[in-house]
Amino acid sequence: MGKPKAPTPPDPKETSAASTGTNISTAIANSWLNNANQVTPDGTITYTKSGEEKITDPYTGKTYTIPKTTVTTQLSAAQQAIKDQTDKAQLNLGTLANNQSSFLNSYMAKPFDGSNEAVEGRLMELGRKRLDPLLAQQQDQLTTRLANQGIMPGSAAYDRAMAQQGQSANDAYNQLLLSGRGQAFAEAQAVRNQPINEITALLSGSQVSAPKAQGYTGSTIPTTDNAGLINENFNQKMNIYNQQMAQSQGLLGGLFGLGTNLIKASDRRLKTDVERVGKTHDGQPIYAYRYRAGGPMQLGLMAQDVEKKHPGAVIDTPSGFKAVDYRKALSLGA
Repeated sequence: MGKPKAPTPPDPKETSAASTGTNISTAIANSWLNNANQVTPDGTITYTKSGEEKITDPYTGKTYTIPKTTVTTQLSAAQQAIKDQTDKAQLNLGTLANNQSSFLNSYMAKPFDGSNEAVEGRLMELGRKRLDPLLAQQQDQLTTRLANQGIMPGSAAYDRAMAQQGQSANDAYNQLLLSGRGQAFAEAQAVRNQPINEITALLSGSQVSAPKAQGYTGSTIPTTDNAGLINENFNQKMNIYNQQMAQSQGLLGGLFGLGTNLIKASDRRLKTDVERVGKTHDGQPIYAYRYRAGGPMQLGLMAQDVEKKHPGAVIDTPSGFKAVDYRKALSLGA
């Protein structure tokens, strides 16, 4: 048997192209499976092919066609009527807000004035109506208490007590003033922000929601592992090749053994049950056969074949039959 030829390894680009093409076609199929047209109480959702886009793989140079999909949402008659009315209302509110906001340029250009003397004055007036009688009562009670204790006007103790009473009254008036000031500032700020709040409210009109379809789970197409199949095919070819190589080595090993030991009668006329089983590295047929005189199956060459390739390896015997010098026939040297 001659030396078999090893299979050619698969081209990585062809393997990549096979895998990429399958992945793209599978993704497209999955996309259509997972995007079924849907009908809901609020409307319908429809998927349609609206064009194609071609992409080229920079590695393999292969071009693939990718479909473009358009998703169309169609509201039911009732939902469409609601949307139309809502859109009109939002348009009116937006127009009103736009008209009202035109004055903000001049309005916001004015510095904010947090003072409100009218409010402060009114609060002071109301506060003193309660605070003044209370302070007067406290003054009378203090005077009576000092007199009962024998502390007379003009004394140091009398002056200290009156000074403390005056300080308490002053603190009460200051607190009243601060409270009035804080209230006045808050009211001024509310007046300042009111137009802005109104415009913001006009711009925040409600919106109608698109119909919500029920979730859809489509079938999934498994990706074909083309790269794995190609490599598996290569591995199978390699296994066959290795088996053939092992068989060839076995046959040649047997012949080489013959060549190192003898010159063998190899005339075709002396053999029977002849079957070709392989060839040598230089193309000479190898046969399995029996000698007509009897004996087991043997492995070897035919003198008539060897004579065509290596005539010097064939010997004509006195009996008229041909023999083969296996050392020369197999080019093993002298």
